[in-house]
Amino acid sequence: MAAIELYSASDLPRLAQSVKRVVHGGGIVTLPTETYYGLAVDPFNEQAVDRLLKLKGREEGKPILVLIGRRAQLPMLVRGISPVAEFLIDRFWPGPLTILFEAQPSLPPNLTAGTGTVGVRLSSCGPLTDLLAITGPLTGTSANRAGGPPVQEATYVQKALGSDVDLIIDAGPTPGGPPSTVVDARGAVRLIRDGAVTRQMLQNVLQTRGISLT
Repeated sequence: MAAIELYSASDLPRLAQSVKRVVHGGGIVTLPTETYYGLAVDPFNEQAVDRLLKLKGREEGKPILVLIGRRAQLPMLVRGISPVAEFLIDRFWPGPLTILFEAQPSLPPNLTAGTGTVGVRLSSCGPLTDLLAITGPLTGTSANRAGGPPVQEATYVQKALGSDVDLIIDAGPTPGGPPSTVVDARGAVRLIRDGAVTRQMLQNVLQTRGISLT
């Protein structure tokens, strides 16, 4: 059964080192996000990503998104940032908008599902971004098995996945609600998954620059 550690800002350096120790060893950590709890592994570790995919029971061909703790970490993951992606970042980060970019070749193919792209988000969850600012980027897929409901409380994660994860950081109940919205901003802006940032919200912002949403 995975240990649960309570998040405290005053204990941040120690908690971040605990998370780094687990993920650098190929382990899985459960972290809070602005919607639900998520499963975090080192996105550059192919074996760790494979373990995550097996835990999730996820179908092949579905990439895993990555969370960052500050914008300066983005170049570690992506090959370039288009002007429209910069615009969306300025307007919606931190927040529940995942943006697709061309992936750095250092990211393993099981993370990108062979697409050559990676979805990245800077969350608005303070405890999460504080941790990631120290640990570096980590995956952020929801803490549930494929087909199961997402989880808002750390104790439920422990009951459902406790034997398959290595550490759970408990920052209290998460807000829940719709998942993050996913957009592809490499060329024409495409809505891949509707979510917490609605289509109308995106259209309203993009129209200020004369940009269409497809």
